[in-house]
Amino acid sequence: MDTATDGRLAERLRRRLRRTGGTYSAEETRPLRGYLTAMAAFGAYTAGWATVLRMRGRPLPDRPVPWDVALTAVATFRLSRLLTKASVTSPLRAPFTTFQGPQGPAELHEEPRSEGAKDTVGELVTCPFCMSVWVASTLTAGQLLWPRATRTAMGALTALAGADALQLTYSALVEKTTGE
Repeated sequence: MDTATDGRLAERLRRRLRRTGGTYSAEETRPLRGYLTAMAAFGAYTAGWATVLRMRGRPLPDRPVPWDVALTAVATFRLSRLLTKASVTSPLRAPFTTFQGPQGPAELHEEPRSEGAKDTVGELVTCPFCMSVWVASTLTAGQLLWPRATRTAMGALTALAGADALQLTYSALVEKTTGE
């Protein structure tokens, strides 16, 4: 294709995306272009991990080991919440979010900034469900490349999740018995 044809095709795609975005979201603005970029970035990220695995000659297991699935699930839960909600990680989110106030024990409520790409990144870094896809993929790749180190880190995150559950249970029991 020549440059003029490429330009016309790109313009048609942009028009189609704008039209689709307008009919999709009706009154509310949704950053579909940002979501497409995030999906492409995730595809490139996972392709990168797959390439490293292949280059290192690491075989994929026939099936996931149930213990690893459980460990990955709990570690993913804890790390996703740590990255998206914890006060201590707010400097990582600050360029893409606006602080709204506290939200639950040791967690913050932040809103994504509505400044172009910052909106999509802001949604990703404040949504534990969105972040968990990236975290689970990273932990899975880590298990294949560096199983001992990754399982050790996941064990620590799982212990942290257990400690959090115990802290919340203790606080609820104290409140129930003392009324405070």
